[in-house]
Amino acid sequence: MVRAPVWVSPQHLCIFFVLVLVSTVVAWAGPANVPAGPPESVVAIGDVHNDFDDFVAILRRTGLTDQQNHWAGGKTTFVQVGDLLDRGPKPRQVLDLMMALEKEAPQAGGRVVALLGNHEVMNIMGDLRYVTPANYASFADANSEKRQKAAYVEYVKWKDSHPSLFAELPQPMELTESEWMARHPAGFIEQREAFGPKGQYGEWVRGHSAVAEIDGIIFLHGGIHPDLAKTKLDAINNRIHDEIKEFDASKQYLQNENLILPFFNLQEIYGVLRAEVSVELKSRVPANKERQAKIQEFLRHEDWFSVRVDGPLWFRGYDQWNDEEGAPQASKVLEAYKATHIVVGHTVQKGGRIRPRFGNKVFLIDTGMLSSYYPGGRASALEICGNAKFIAVYLDQQVVLLDSTGTSPKYGGLEEHPLVGNAAKVSEKVAVLPAEGICSGTTAAPQ
Repeated sequence: MVRAPVWVSPQHLCIFFVLVLVSTVVAWAGPANVPAGPPESVVAIGDVHNDFDDFVAILRRTGLTDQQNHWAGGKTTFVQVGDLLDRGPKPRQVLDLMMALEKEAPQAGGRVVALLGNHEVMNIMGDLRYVTPANYASFADANSEKRQKAAYVEYVKWKDSHPSLFAELPQPMELTESEWMARHPAGFIEQREAFGPKGQYGEWVRGHSAVAEIDGIIFLHGGIHPDLAKTKLDAINNRIHDEIKEFDASKQYLQNENLILPFFNLQEIYGVLRAEVSVELKSRVPANKERQAKIQEFLRHEDWFSVRVDGPLWFRGYDQWNDEEGAPQASKVLEAYKATHIVVGHTVQKGGRIRPRFGNKVFLIDTGMLSSYYPGGRASALEICGNAKFIAVYLDQQVVLLDSTGTSPKYGGLEEHPLVGNAAKVSEKVAVLPAEGICSGTTAAPQ
């Protein structure tokens, strides 16, 4: 069967070509008509020190989390510059929340960058000077008393097998059972296991870097000393990771040699190893060269990059320099890495305010969140909008510190910011945060 040709009238043909033309125009113009989303942003938060409640409050204030503490930050990058740990009451809640957000953020296109602080490394290495009884107690469970007694029995056995070593200890470890229990409260053993290489938190913390560069901005805990500026950022991270691995390996070797026990803190390990060196010098028995080398290597640990006062986790120069000496030093660091800004924590700022320095090249964001320990401290965050606008966010207000978009800061800025120069008073204006976040709402004047 032959189908007859279809006749199309000139009127219908005209309509057809009009529809095709309109469709083509719409197709080309379509992307321009898609509503633009809020600008990409980075939110940086400084030292938390186990202050779970204020940490939660500032996360919600910046729109990073919802009321159930789940990720709500969309495509935002959240950087925490270290020192989640020590001093405050709720270490496990803080760590568990960070671990959860790190998993949730990528599902929404966001990212969590948790950096190492000096207190993370201190917990890894057993420097427990700032771990409180409440911190240990948070690790305790129904079997803690049994573990505590078993550890004491292990300690007594170890002590009895090292009489010559004990005689050389500068600070005797000879403790009664009650004294030992007081120094190793319920949860102590569990806390040390949790921060070991295979522990719940130890493995997670060891996976983090010390320094990150995001869109030309360098983030880290303490700071980069100008003399270190020739070292690439990846090399800094690799060096600290290597030192932690070396520490773990050396400690395991010393345990295998029965020189130390797994739960010894760093100060106890130092004391034992120095005593062992003294014993070996007095001994007529030929020394084990490998053992001696391992001991000496461990005793040089204080010179390691990860614990030196001028290292990236401990450096305080950006706070301590005056303007005249600091400006060229900061410029030197930035030029070496072709970066625009540096953001650091570590040093609590007076008045609990984020402090821009050296022509807004460096931002000091440790504002003493744990106010029960740091009088006058407060929770804060630094929100960076499109690498152009830097906003200090507090629970009661937000202050534009730097705006290079061509618009005037709403309040804040070099002349008005309380910690630029020696101004004593903060603007009392409070901006109302939009529901969708801070960056998307800063173009309108605060109400």
